[in-house]
Order: sequence, then C-alpha cells, then structure tokens
Amino acid sequence: MSKLMQFDQSTAHPVARAALGQRALRTLMTVLPWSIIAGLLWAGLFIKPQPVGSTVTPPLLERRDHFYGLALAPSGEVWASGSNGKILAIGADGDIRRLATPTRLTLQDIAVWDASHAVAVGNDGIVLASRDGGRHWHAASGVPRSEVANKLNRVRVAAGGVAIATGEMGALLLSRDYGQTWRRLRDEEDVAWNDVAILDGGRLVVVGEFGRVLHSDDFGLNWQELEAPVPGSLMSVSFRDADHGVAVGLEGTLLVTRDGGLQWESIDLGIHDHLFDVLWNPAQGRWFASGALGRWASAGRAAGDWQSGTLDERNLSWHTRALAVGDDLWLAGADLGRWNGRQWSPLQP
Repeated sequence: MSKLMQFDQSTAHPVARAALGQRALRTLMTVLPWSIIAGLLWAGLFIKPQPVGSTVTPPLLERRDHFYGLALAPSGEVWASGSNGKILAIGADGDIRRLATPTRLTLQDIAVWDASHAVAVGNDGIVLASRDGGRHWHAASGVPRSEVANKLNRVRVAAGGVAIATGEMGALLLSRDYGQTWRRLRDEEDVAWNDVAILDGGRLVVVGEFGRVLHSDDFGLNWQELEAPVPGSLMSVSFRDADHGVAVGLEGTLLVTRDGGLQWESIDLGIHDHLFDVLWNPAQGRWFASGALGRWASAGRAAGDWQSGTLDERNLSWHTRALAVGDDLWLAGADLGRWNGRQWSPLQP
C-alpha cells in the first residue's frame, strides 16, 4: 500500500502540477519587469560609462569651407576669414592654426593694423575686433544696423586705428578706435557699397552696385557722386598712390583712374567673367585682379597693358580676395591657395 500511495502522489495529479507551474510563471512575470528596472537604475547610478575609441577632431581646413577675406599679419602669417566664423592663420612653413572666434556667422573680410590689433566683418553686421594679435576676439556692440539687410562686404584700415566697413543698404561705417565703436559716414540707402580706398589727405573713393562711385576729400564730411562709368556692379578698388587706381567688377569690368578717382577710363579685357578683387603688388610692380572661374588679369605700373588667363585649366574656382605676399599671391574663395604667376598651389583639406 505504501508503494501505491507513493506512485499516486508523484504521477496521479497532473492538473495540480500544471496549476502549480502556472502560479510560478505568473510570479516570475510579475517580478521580472521590476528586476529589470532595478538593474537599470543601479547601472545608471553606479556604473560610469567609459569612452570607446578616440574622439574625432574636425580638420582645420575642410572641403566645405569658403574663404572671403585675407590679411597679412606682422608675424608673416596669412590670415583667412570665411564660413562659420572661421579664421585660419597660415605660417610661412605651411603650418595652419585656427583662431577662436565667438561667432558662427560668415566673415567676409579681415584686416590687420599691427601685431596687436585686427578686425573682421561679415554677415548680419557682425564686427569682430582683437587687441592681442588674434588670440581673443570680441564682437563690437552698437554697430549701426538696417532693418532690411546688414551684410558687411569689406573692411579697410589705415594708421591710427582707422577702419571703414562697406556693405548692404548703404553701409559705410567708420571706426577710429581699432574697431571697438562704429558710426555711419552716410545715411542708409538701397545700395550695396562693396569697397573703399582710404588715401592720404582724407580722400575716400567708394565703389558699389550699379557702377556707383563716391568721392570725398574730407574723410566723408562731404561727398561727390560721380556719373556711373559702367552699368554693372563694381566690386573692388585699389590705388598705388594718391592718383593712380583701378576698379573691377562684374562681367569683366575694369576701370582705370589717373586723377585720384574723379575720372575713369574703361579697359576692354575681352572677357565676361566676373572680377571680384584688385590690388597693386609693389614687390612685382604690377596690378593683379582675381575673379570667377579661376580668372586673373594683370598689368604693369601704367595699367595699360593688361593680360588675362586662368589659374589652372583643372580649377575653375571663384576667388573674392587676393593678397600679395612677397613674390606670391594668395587667393581666397571657393578654395584657398597661392599663385606664383605660373603654378596654382591650393591648400589641401
């Protein structure tokens, strides 16, 4: 009888055993979510995540970068300003470092007075100034603004902390304290001023949209607007002395003056590519202009024997700024590089 009773207890009650298993499963399912939650809380409180691999640092020069301004620092470095508030300092040995700025706005131009003072201007009326050789930059406050548009295209500097910035909606702004404070030289108007030449004796020559040219002999107290020599926009103006200057613009426009900017002669280069910048290179005794599709134009001292070509048949980039450094010319735009008159050498990202 005892063996029979043992057999019955172990095998004769499958329903009871199934019920017992279901109760155990329900208990497990009730406890399991709370166990998972408790485990996650414990991990979050007491387990510190450890980095895996190395942090990726963005390169100083990226393919997406565009540069619009160039300046030569007393140290010999070339400073290039451009998209996303970027300013690069390029050493004579090719070493590149980035100068930290407090903005992500595009910087259209940059200029340097001396080993301490520099200024940069750009989109939305941003003006940055440095008083320690570019190590630190701060945004100038109280810069005059328009309710319509505020991009500043160019900044030129002169001795004694003088700077003039040109831009949209008639922006013609003056600073006399190394870019710390600014005021208008003219009232707001619906025109973009693209460049200004600051000459000795208080003479200013301003060029802009629709071929407009302004002339002042008293540092902007009084203005004379000249009859537009061309219908298209003028983008840049430069002088080699108080009398002789060159202005360039869209559709291959090139103008020459020999009387300080009062009268202009149009030169036919036989091209229609836009020209964005012009400079006088004293080291070579030549004028140089840069523009769209890799276009360049150059002439001797008298600005009468112009030649034109492209930097490289494989490079059709646009360049808004040129800078003479010794025997080389630096160009900034869709890319950044040097031109020695024969070979174009872009900086590689």
